[in-house]
Amino acid sequence: MTQQTVLEIWTDGACKGNPGPGGWGVLMRFGAHSHELYGGEAQTTNNRMELTAVIEALSAVKRPVPIVLHLDSSYVRNGITGWIHGWKKKGWRTSDGKPVKNVELWQQLDLLAGKFDIDWRWVKGHAGDPGNERADELANMGAAQFAE
Repeated sequence: MTQQTVLEIWTDGACKGNPGPGGWGVLMRFGAHSHELYGGEAQTTNNRMELTAVIEALSAVKRPVPIVLHLDSSYVRNGITGWIHGWKKKGWRTSDGKPVKNVELWQQLDLLAGKFDIDWRWVKGHAGDPGNERADELANMGAAQFAE
């Protein structure tokens, strides 16, 4: 039996001002192959860019493979692995009855994440993890396209 290769993904978001020009970055590694993605928006928030990075990464995956997704956003990790279940039960409302912020991104991420077996791994940002550092560089490249 052959061992199945795991797709490793690192994602990050960046924002110059919050709100302000922002970017997202993705580093993907599958065996010896790697792929980088980045982009941004002129007026956004850090949380929107963190979510967009994961959405863009999962949108780029063409077939179901096991995924280890490294991210430095507790907001995204806690949201997708925990909070989202309550939000959906409450009609996309928070525990205090307010509408979930970035609901359209959460709904998109929920649909994408359901297609894959994902091990969500939080990593400390700016702490020397090479994949996270590269995702951060890519996110900043995305934001730089919209900075004045």
